[in-house]
Amino acid sequence: MASSSLQRSEGRRADQLREVAITRGYTDAADGSVLMRMGRTMVLCTASVQEAVPSWREPSGLGWVTAEYEMLPASTGQRRPRSRPLPDGRATEIQRLIGRVLRSAVDMAKLGPRTIWLDCDVLQADGGTRAAAITGAYVALADAVRQLRRQKRIAASPVIAPVAAVSVGRVKGRLLLDLDYREDSAAEVDFNVAMTGSGRLVEVQGGGEGSTFARTELDRMLRLAARGIRQLIARQEQALAGRKR
Repeated sequence: MASSSLQRSEGRRADQLREVAITRGYTDAADGSVLMRMGRTMVLCTASVQEAVPSWREPSGLGWVTAEYEMLPASTGQRRPRSRPLPDGRATEIQRLIGRVLRSAVDMAKLGPRTIWLDCDVLQADGGTRAAAITGAYVALADAVRQLRRQKRIAASPVIAPVAAVSVGRVKGRLLLDLDYREDSAAEVDFNVAMTGSGRLVEVQGGGEGSTFARTELDRMLRLAARGIRQLIARQEQALAGRKR
């Protein structure tokens, strides 16, 4: 891993997360809602419970968790057109990733024949939006599950384990944790890593950007990501132990 004495433009160490803030209860109508901040990146994550599942899921009697992701028009420096009627390719890929990761955190039998929709809307983007969406969406999902239990619509929590995600990469020969946009755009190699609270990998997504990397580098990047994810999961737990906004 790069020396922790190396400085980045934000004054962070190579192995240091950006400032993290998780605000629960950010909106009133959703079953769970979180404003997730990682540095200058801000994602509004909401969880909505629907008492139905897709038709192909009905025979199983199991529940379902799915996600949608969108970058709002003014989330970047130049206005992005809305991706209606369908998300663009990047948004589709990211929302599938979010859904896969969050499904790993849920026992679908305990959830029962209902769907939890996770909507992740990027309010401001400065790199790491998919990682921030996953990390915030878990907290929104946990709040939605708490509401189901309070309403006695489920007997036990279907949440198996916390999950979170972070980016990691090699920039100018240095391995860095939690890349902002400037770092991500200059990265020779970058990954998005999602893990459970016990350190089990859910997804590793990435590769070289015009560069190759050694297996030993990959192992070091995964260790660096694990360090960041442990901290993010601790922040999730702190948020869930506190009061809503």
